[in-house]
Amino acid sequence: MNQGPGSGLAAVSSALLAMSRHLEVRDVLKTIVASARELLDAQYAALGVPDDHGGFAQFVVDGVSDEQWKAIGPLPRQHGILASMLHEARPERLADVRMDPRFEGWPSAHPDMSDFLGLPIRDGDEVIGALFLANKRCAKPEGACGFTEQDEELLALLAQHAAIALTNARLYERSRELTIAEERSRLAHELHDAVSQKLFSLRLTAQAAAALVDRDPVRAKGELQQVAVLAAEAADELRAAVVELRPAALDEDGLLATLRTHVQVLDRAHGARVTFDGRGVRALPAAQEEALLRVAQEALHNALRHSGADAVDVTLHRSGAGAVLRVTDNGSGFDPKTVRRAGRHLGLVSMRDRTSGVGGTLTVESAPGKGTTIEMEVPGG
Repeated sequence: MNQGPGSGLAAVSSALLAMSRHLEVRDVLKTIVASARELLDAQYAALGVPDDHGGFAQFVVDGVSDEQWKAIGPLPRQHGILASMLHEARPERLADVRMDPRFEGWPSAHPDMSDFLGLPIRDGDEVIGALFLANKRCAKPEGACGFTEQDEELLALLAQHAAIALTNARLYERSRELTIAEERSRLAHELHDAVSQKLFSLRLTAQAAAALVDRDPVRAKGELQQVAVLAAEAADELRAAVVELRPAALDEDGLLATLRTHVQVLDRAHGARVTFDGRGVRALPAAQEEALLRVAQEALHNALRHSGADAVDVTLHRSGAGAVLRVTDNGSGFDPKTVRRAGRHLGLVSMRDRTSGVGGTLTVESAPGKGTTIEMEVPGG
């Protein structure tokens, strides 16, 4: 790598800090692979997380273009050199992987590789991944340098920290799954309570109307009108709950498409006009995308359920490497100072917590009778 001791230590420090910066498993995997390839000056790097069926649950590469990766085909199975690292849990440093008796060939679109360095990522006695590099870059005119014993030691150090980062990311995702499950349970209870009350009132009002039809038609007509109102309110409660319970398709569709679909559903479900404008937003770290989506959902919920607005506009635009989300309504508004003193009113504390958790900033602009604008900005990554 042609680096002195100081610069080499700085590179290792940067790599370790980069790994500890992310909370999503996929982001951690990508950072580990990119850091390993850069740190050891390799042309290719990859990291596989095994499943329980002889394959890989996740497989992340660096140095291979998206087009090449698609052409290579399905994820590899646990065989050959990869199986050795996973099952025997020992490092593999080879001058030419193609000459090893365990080598079983590449798919036709796979890039050609020669010198190889790989080792397992372990959490205690459990092998939770396999990290490998290929094609050490070399400035010598006579050919490839090959990986050295020092490279192996450096990769082993990286793998130890990768195990910590990956384990922490898994714990975070598990914690988040539990939080989501708790939120869904809470919503189910709220749905049950709210709709049950509406339906109970609806039944009583309908019974009163039936009793009054013959002796007091005018009052019966009034009760029937109330039945219509209660039925509409119950339908609104159901629609809102279904929207909130529907899992977001961030992983499959991305933030822009997920947010656009969410807004379209709300526009159909409510009397207010709800619009969305999103453009120029790059892919962001997974934690930031989820935070943006959740804040947008909270702000939309407040606008549609509490503000009395008949128009709500959502925008998501690029800002440098990050993005700015803005949710504006023309509803009744409020005094932010009063709300701040009131604690968790309108979910603002939750929105601020989500925003600060991903290094963003949240701005609330509102006044009685002037509507409300919630703006969230994240730095990207």
